[in-house]
Order: sequence, then structure tokens, then C-alpha cells
Amino acid sequence: MKKTRIFLLLFGALILGIVSTQAQDTWKVDHAHAKITFTTVHNTIADVAGLFNQFDATIRSSKPDFSDAAFEVEIDVASIDTEVQMRDDHLRSADFFEVEKYPKMTFKSTSVKKGRKKNHYKVTGDLTLKDITKPITLDLWYRGTIQNDQGKSIAGFQVTGTLNRKDYQVGTGFPAALISDEVMIKVDGEFIRQ
Repeated sequence: MKKTRIFLLLFGALILGIVSTQAQDTWKVDHAHAKITFTTVHNTIADVAGLFNQFDATIRSSKPDFSDAAFEVEIDVASIDTEVQMRDDHLRSADFFEVEKYPKMTFKSTSVKKGRKKNHYKVTGDLTLKDITKPITLDLWYRGTIQNDQGKSIAGFQVTGTLNRKDYQVGTGFPAALISDEVMIKVDGEFIRQ
């Protein structure tokens, strides 16, 4: 009798685990409708913007408002693009990102908390760059979900925030008077439910 109860409990836990896993949706980034951009201040007087051309991102969530979402992002750092080849090559060098040694930048969320406005959240996670991992909190705006003309669900998001480049040993030989320590991040993207 005791063995039967244990078996039933284990079986029930297994079924609940399967059901909860199946209830969680996976969303993949639509690269044609997504962009990861950043902005720094040069010489204290002008913004310089850039982006990363190659990245992958996945969202997993079981709630339609994404209030329980888990985010994973991987960026190919060598794909940095500021529209000036000489500057991009310098950014890829050991002075900055050292892409040959550290080719990837990753973000993995650890929590999502509702913000003051509807569909606005604070997303906290671990950002890893140059083998340095630090927590970062970003602002997330869930912009809604639609059905495209193929009947697929598409969700839109915008993420904004700032980080200190020197926390990740990026460009430590260059003072804030030349390149701001603070880097502004803006990510816009559409995600397709799988």
C-alpha cells in the first residue's frame, strides 16, 4: 500500500511537470524585425551609436502578459557595427572587446517584476561580457501580440537600460572624457511563438 502511494505521488508529479512544461510557450526572435543598439557619448559633446548585426534571443513564458517570462540572449560581439570600419576594427581589438578571445556576450534573466504601467516590467539578469558576469536590471515594455498573415503569433518588445563599460573591462584605457563610461542600450524586437 505504501509503495502504491509513493508510485501514485511520483506519477502525479511527473504528469504535473509535463503539463507545466507544455503550458510554457517558446518565442524566437524574428531577425528581420529586431535590432540591438547602443549609444555612448564621444568627447562629452556628441552621441555615437552602433549595433550588433548577429544575435539570437529566446523567450519562454506561460502567461499571455509575459509576467513570468525568461529571456536568453547571445550576441556575436564581432558583428559590432558603428558604420565606421576603422572604429569597428578598433572596438574588436584588445583595447575594447577583444573578440578573438571573447566572441560572445550573453544575457540570461533571473527575474521579471511588474512596473508601474501596464505591460511594463523590470527585468533583472546576468550579463556576461569578456568572461565577467554581473547583474543588470533593464526596463521592458511588452508592446502586444498579433497574428500575422500566416496565422503565427508575434509578440513585440522594447528593452532599454544602461551599463558601465568599465564594469566589464571594456576600453579601460580610455577616460570618460573621451568615451562615456555609461552605455545606453535599446533593443527592439518581434518574437514568433514556436
